Amino acid sequence: MEPPCDQFVPGYGDANADFHVVGDHPGVHGGVDTGVPFTGSAAAERLQTALADGGLLQSVGDEPDATGTFLSYLHMCVPEGGTTPTDDAYAEMERYFDAELRAIAAHVLLPVGEHATRHVLETYTAQAYRTDVEMDQLHGTELLGSGWLVLPIKDPTDWADDDDDRLVEALETLQATDYRRESDLGRFLPGGESYHVR
Repeated sequence: MEPPCDQFVPGYGDANADFHVVGDHPGVHGGVDTGVPFTGSAAAERLQTALADGGLLQSVGDEPDATGTFLSYLHMCVPEGGTTPTDDAYAEMERYFDAELRAIAAHVLLPVGEHATRHVLETYTAQAYRTDVEMDQLHGTELLGSGWLVLPIKDPTDWADDDDDRLVEALETLQATDYRRESDLGRFLPGGESYHVR
């Protein structure tokens, strides 16, 4: 699927990912020059480092090794003139993001920043009633979604000194649990093979 814009930053990483990191748009979270989400800025580098320390990236840089992780944006088009996309522009791009999210079918959504977090909570969880998207409190906190586990990440440009460590600890704790929430239905099959479902 190619979006209706001249320049865009497509999703990047493992198409069979367990973790899907969701940013706002390239003008905010980077990738305009590299074509890879969350690259090309000090904030993106800080986020990549925390994701790597937390086990979600195997290397950092303009083409990080993202085995098990997928990186993308709500609005993949590069905004013209450094502007913020309009509500109509976000609405136009929603079908591309939704199709990508469902194709990747990760178990955990990690929205970065207030806009992405608000969108994920309102669209993919039963927490649409929340109007208090307070990123200091939500940063690195597990929330149940509709088929997904959601772990919001505060925008790295706003991180305090300990926010890196909070995120790394949350990611390590998460990976030590059954975040996949799979059941083995192999007991209903002949033989001893496993059959896992979400």
